[in-house]
Amino acid sequence: MIYTIDRLEGTLAVCEDGDGACVSIETSKLPDGVRSGDIIVSKNGVFTVDTATAEKRRSDMASLQNSLFGGSSGR
Repeated sequence: MIYTIDRLEGTLAVCEDGDGACVSIETSKLPDGVRSGDIIVSKNGVFTVDTATAEKRRSDMASLQNSLFGGSSGR
């Protein structure tokens, strides 16, 4: 199962699964250093961070924000 970490709240990571449902996962079960926006994958009860997918998603979001708010206004 693949999750996106929405936010960290104390000892819980509030995540969104592929269907958009919210799931809370204890941070003690996650790799050290996880942060909001990370993509985590659960396989056989072990969580790993999909760094490449998370960085691509962050880059895509930054590009979209730049085009919407920081790009040339065309004036």
